[in-house]
Amino acid sequence: MNKNPMLLLGGVLGALGVAMGAFGAHAVKGWLATADDGALRLAWWHTGAQYHLLHALLIVAVGVWATSYPGGLARAAGWCAAAGVALFSGSLYVMALTNTRWLGAVTPLGGVAFLAAWLLVVAGAWRDRTPQT
Repeated sequence: MNKNPMLLLGGVLGALGVAMGAFGAHAVKGWLATADDGALRLAWWHTGAQYHLLHALLIVAVGVWATSYPGGLARAAGWCAAAGVALFSGSLYVMALTNTRWLGAVTPLGGVAFLAAWLLVVAGAWRDRTPQT
């Protein structure tokens, strides 16, 4: 059996995204309730979880794409999306928990990785018009 690393990665990141969303809705929300900037920090968490889950789905879609259209673009798109989750969502999670605001400088790097992932999907759709056999 040939394992599809993008499907595995997307599944793991999806499960982790659900866990982070639930953790934010319950534990983080309660913990930040007394902080002066708690609403802002909770919004950071929510944004991180939203983008985390959306891009976990992209990675799953890329995994499906890679089974019909083998090549480097699908893998590159998946790894860019994963890097985006780590940098974008990860920096927002840490900022929300620690109020370490300088990490806001890291967040746009994750956004660039997300954009690269989507542009690689566009490039792949443009190039791969018929499945390879």
